[in-house]
Amino acid sequence: MRPERITEQQHTEQQLTELGRQLRVDSIRATAAAGSGHATSSMSAADLVAVLFAHHLRYDFSHPEHPGNDRFILSKGHASPLLYAVYKAVGVIDDAELLTFRTLGSRLEGHPTPQALPWVEVATGSLGQGLPVGVGMALAGKRLDRADYRVWVLCGDSEFAEGSMWEAAEHAGYEHLDHLTALVDVNRLGQRGPTRYGHDLGAYARRLRAFGWHTTEIDGHDPAAIDRACHEARSTAGQPTAILARTVKGSEVASAEDREGLHGKPLADPDAAIAELGGPREVRLTVQPPPTAQPPPAMRGGHLTLPRYGVGDTAATRTAFGQALAALGHARGDVVALDGEVGDSTRAEFFAKEHPDRYFQCYIAEQQMVAAAVGLAARGWTPYAATFAAFLSRAHDFLRMAAISGSSLAVVGSHAGVAIGQDGPSQMGLEDLALFRALHGSTVLYPCDANQTAQLVAQMADGSGIRYLRTSRGDTPVIYGPDEEFPIGGSRVLHASDDDRATVVAAGVTVHEALAAADTLADHGIPVRVIDLYSVKPVDRRTLRVAAEQTGCLLTVEDHHEEGGLGDAVWGAFADGRPTPRLARLAVRTMPGSATPEQQLHAAGIDAESIAARVRLLVETAATAR
Repeated sequence: MRPERITEQQHTEQQLTELGRQLRVDSIRATAAAGSGHATSSMSAADLVAVLFAHHLRYDFSHPEHPGNDRFILSKGHASPLLYAVYKAVGVIDDAELLTFRTLGSRLEGHPTPQALPWVEVATGSLGQGLPVGVGMALAGKRLDRADYRVWVLCGDSEFAEGSMWEAAEHAGYEHLDHLTALVDVNRLGQRGPTRYGHDLGAYARRLRAFGWHTTEIDGHDPAAIDRACHEARSTAGQPTAILARTVKGSEVASAEDREGLHGKPLADPDAAIAELGGPREVRLTVQPPPTAQPPPAMRGGHLTLPRYGVGDTAATRTAFGQALAALGHARGDVVALDGEVGDSTRAEFFAKEHPDRYFQCYIAEQQMVAAAVGLAARGWTPYAATFAAFLSRAHDFLRMAAISGSSLAVVGSHAGVAIGQDGPSQMGLEDLALFRALHGSTVLYPCDANQTAQLVAQMADGSGIRYLRTSRGDTPVIYGPDEEFPIGGSRVLHASDDDRATVVAAGVTVHEALAAADTLADHGIPVRVIDLYSVKPVDRRTLRVAAEQTGCLLTVEDHHEEGGLGDAVWGAFADGRPTPRLARLAVRTMPGSATPEQQLHAAGIDAESIAARVRLLVETAATAR
């Protein structure tokens, strides 16, 4: 069969219909070969994708990083067979690769990832995330890149039950992101049955219009209507556009059309379905090239002058973060900051005052804040997203998906631990170290003083993956000089002697408690080693093992719940059993209330007095054992 090629200049409605059928056929073939996958979800959106790619998307597939490329996000990531089918039509994969769908070693994963394919913007598949990330990309285009690209997001109707979709809708409307278009595949059926509003397009339209969107309602299987709607989106000024398309799940195959119970399954008789669609086709598609565009000047490599704090002074690590980030913004024009409407507390407002053009206020919408950071990172910017450590738990799934995407972003959680004092447990980040340690490829940092914080903030800009910095609310003593270095993956031994009888491993606020305890113990003839484990992940295995060999027992002290935090990080350094030290932990094991920071630390059993008492017990137990 001779391939037929479709271009914008010479397409007809019939050709677009044929392309849509080819995309359905190839979705069926891919899922049949895999024995799994979402055939019917791909079939409902086939005409939307056919018209978009044939007539409206501007993209150079040989240059995915072209600054003028439109961006396409498959928010309903389970419809990956459709995405791979259009890649075949474009010619960037062949038929043989299409049929490797979901097999070991294939680039065509069950849900698409940019790690595998360069034309995929971000990993999707956890519903409700594509549109929020698209908002981040559109923000980059409007405020930073100053480029003429559009952001197209294909959403499923089931996704609109997710609160994150409405965080995105409100943000996009507020920012007047008129180069953002959501194509909504309203196919009526979710995984287990009908969606909340079925085919009531007006229900979606009313809600989106309330958030400042322009909407249009169409038959999602009418190429001419889809084409008109996309033109309308491109010409709408001052508002994002939602194209609400009434579609049929399993479209054009009688045994599958609008049928429940077929979600996530290949068709029972794929050969019959393919025959019903007119058999395989060889339609080839030429996508419009992007307009000429230049990347924005990154201004990398400028002189960095970090804030400096005098040893013996006191300063909050959150303050050092804000001042260091503002300084970093002067040295690097690629650094941007995102705030969850607590910038006066996290001190991100210091960046806002000096670099307002690169500061993004996301308000109390932590999912959207992280999603926007992912979108900005995908466009080549270096985002720092900051809020209270406790509130980052709301965005955990977005952070998890960001790790799957291989996104590069810095996240800062302030007001960590019981040391924040009177605000009480709802404001205390006590799970954040565990949350971030569990993310694939993450870096977790917990500085104890201002100079250490400033150095780590600067290093985060050049890292990869998700980098998390935990900061504290209250002032703490400055114990390091401003020119000292703190490599990621390292630690600092603050007290050490050949006679040490135990090692106390601490981070952040507990470092100062450990130093005070060491002084008390020294007065009673019990020398102890103190390690500042500012890099919680990766952890300094060598220093910990040396301490274990020389002192025999380790005590970890953390302003965090026992599970998943500093103690587990230290224990992981001895996972191979060589050597196995006597290991004890102090952590927050009870539910805090409201009290002063000093009272909180004592009640949790992680203050200097508690540390000294536990070390004495360890030393006595070790002596008895000998």
